[in-house]
Amino acid sequence: MELAGWRAFFELYPFDDLHRFHRPASAIAGSFGAKPEQVLKYLSPDPIDSALSDADRDVAKALGFTS
Repeated sequence: MELAGWRAFFELYPFDDLHRFHRPASAIAGSFGAKPEQVLKYLSPDPIDSALSDADRDVAKALGFTS
């Protein structure tokens, strides 16, 4: 019962970094002419697998395994 209440609350008011910090920052940057999608990508980049070298990531990207 309590879990369902927390789940409903979180769906209405998410409190992760994306919703608390990154989206408002991208909205403010957008008012100065920046593209919000680029600001979000800068503020929360995709995690990088430290086991891969730059060459490994380039090859995987060339083969279409990463975006």
